[in-house]
Amino acid sequence: MKKLIILAIIVAALVGFYQFGGVEYLQPATYQALYAENPTQTLGLFFAVYVIVTALSIPGAALMTLIAGAVFGLTTGLVLVSFASTIGATLAFLSSRLLLRDWVQSKFGSYLKSINDGIEKDGAFYLFSLRLIPVIPFFVINLAMGLTRISTLAFYLASQLGMLAGTFVYVNAGSEIGKIDSLSLGGILKPSIVIAFVLLALLPYIARGLMNVVVKGVRRRWQARKAYAPFRSQKPKTFDRNVVVIGAGSGGLVASLIAAAVKAKVTLIEKGDMGGDCLNTGCVPSKALIRAAHSRHEVIHAGQFGIETSDVTVDFQRAMGHVHNTIKAIEPHDSVERYEGLGVDVIKAEAEVINPWTVKAGGRTITTKNIVIATGAEPFVPPIPGLDDVTYVTSDTIWSLREQPKRLLVVGGGPIGSELAQAFSRLGTKVTITDMSGRLVPREDVEVSAYVEEVFTNDGIDIKCRYKTTAFKRDGERQYALVEAEDGSVEELDFDVVLLAVGRRARSKGYGFDVLDLEVRPNGTLAVNEFLQTRFPNIYAAGDITGPFQFTHTAAHQAWYASVNALFGLFKKFAADYSVIPWATFTDPEVARVGLNEQEAKEQGIEYEVHRYDLDDLDRAIADAATQGFIKVLTVPGKDKILGVTIVGYKAGDIIAEYVLAMKHGIGLNKILGTIHIYPTMAEANKFVAGVWKRANAPEKVLGYVERFHRWRLA
Repeated sequence: MKKLIILAIIVAALVGFYQFGGVEYLQPATYQALYAENPTQTLGLFFAVYVIVTALSIPGAALMTLIAGAVFGLTTGLVLVSFASTIGATLAFLSSRLLLRDWVQSKFGSYLKSINDGIEKDGAFYLFSLRLIPVIPFFVINLAMGLTRISTLAFYLASQLGMLAGTFVYVNAGSEIGKIDSLSLGGILKPSIVIAFVLLALLPYIARGLMNVVVKGVRRRWQARKAYAPFRSQKPKTFDRNVVVIGAGSGGLVASLIAAAVKAKVTLIEKGDMGGDCLNTGCVPSKALIRAAHSRHEVIHAGQFGIETSDVTVDFQRAMGHVHNTIKAIEPHDSVERYEGLGVDVIKAEAEVINPWTVKAGGRTITTKNIVIATGAEPFVPPIPGLDDVTYVTSDTIWSLREQPKRLLVVGGGPIGSELAQAFSRLGTKVTITDMSGRLVPREDVEVSAYVEEVFTNDGIDIKCRYKTTAFKRDGERQYALVEAEDGSVEELDFDVVLLAVGRRARSKGYGFDVLDLEVRPNGTLAVNEFLQTRFPNIYAAGDITGPFQFTHTAAHQAWYASVNALFGLFKKFAADYSVIPWATFTDPEVARVGLNEQEAKEQGIEYEVHRYDLDDLDRAIADAATQGFIKVLTVPGKDKILGVTIVGYKAGDIIAEYVLAMKHGIGLNKILGTIHIYPTMAEANKFVAGVWKRANAPEKVLGYVERFHRWRLA
């Protein structure tokens, strides 16, 4: 009933405004005549009308702001409009809240959760930023904010301050218009009038500058002040280190190396093996195993080159020996000795963060100006019933296998699962791979997944997509999984070992992070801003611990930003650039990508053209019997600007480097076409796909004239 009464009052007020000549009070002449006779009454009348117009969201607020300047002058008009607009906006805000907020929140609360959380945390700054953007209609902000949980006081104060710059510009323009005493060119083009209109035109850019420099700066300082408040008494007067890095994976090693290179005092803390997951359980061992598997595959298929081979056997322990020997050969690059020699203080112990400036490790307490968190990620082990009763491994523990499993079940068809599934299959293990999604490597285009699946099927891998693993069972020596298909049917899949490859989660637990109450995203990664700062400006995160990409090379990429911002942020901070991030899945054929693929372009509504070159046409691919795959380039329609590249084929991860360079530095396909490529090489395919683009964009009309010219020359 209360809502109906409020709605009735609003409707009655709207009808009354138009019915009883309210539009007249949107004309400057109405106030000019009254102001000369009774200034105080006119000011009160204008104030009341302005409040009504804004409260009822009636078009005309901008016009009335100009009128205020023209009739009352800059100072009086500014004060009048500033308070009237804020009061009216608050009334509109309250109306929206009383009438609609409960219904909207109950209906769409789950979708609005992130917005509600953001408003609750930083609502005033968010509103302040919106008030500085003149493109967004004044009344829309009033009504929309009423649907959120921002407090009325915060709304009023943020509106009062946020609208001040725009109000000043409009009132100033109105006051200058009011000073025009002649319609002659000289009367209109007075410098003050020209400046007023220039300011009006520049308002969006002024607002953007204020928002970027002032609002963001104030917001960050306010957030930092709140974050540091509980620890202010613990801040040391002097510091032992410029930076402490926690984690000696790719991100931590690069951050430490950069700090040492610029002569900063840096301590690197690692509780496990130097080199992190990439060296010890990830990139390096998996590629070594893939190489061993590829060797067996090549020998088996050597007959196509006229080389006959007898039965090929696998010594699994020696194959795993090759994996561990590879790790040992690369270990010195990431060793304690090397980094200490470069000037890094290395502690092999578990780190414990005491406060934003203090870290304990190895019996030492270290005070530091900055902390870089690079603790990485670990395989996610899903809580599937019966898992502890069977033999299972992850991408971290599979390297401890001493006997080759006859049957391997791989749960997860992403890059890790696909790479290891094919490697074990080519070593002679019977492999079954299951995934809940509709296809393998689902982040790639459908045709890419189809290519990978075709090769896997030819390798003898049993692929079961759209299957959910519901339980594991052991019956004596028999181990099996229960998997449920989309239609509800259940199958039993026997195995000797099951590999869980369903994703990785950030190591955001422990290390004393609970003391800091760092913000963690729903996916478990640490939340950071564009400069890789956590809610404490002196604490940074880089690599898998924060994402958004879980690649060794992106961890190193982020580490540069984190360390440089930590050490030199007093002068200049750099926002992490994710515009050109390449990656590869090292199946055979490899799948490499940089930028957009077709499914992402469609999801984002981005227009594109596709240019494809199949490798079965490439001379070197034919000579090497490596004709599987293609290169697909997406470009801006009618232009050679590259939006993204997907390569499926032998050494795709190497071939794509040319496109990474091109996209990073704005080089288009036309220049790639004009670049000499060595013949015969796989990289020559890059030039040919550029030729495909050229032919598709050939200027047919011009070529018609050229053809006539050549005919004329023959006459």
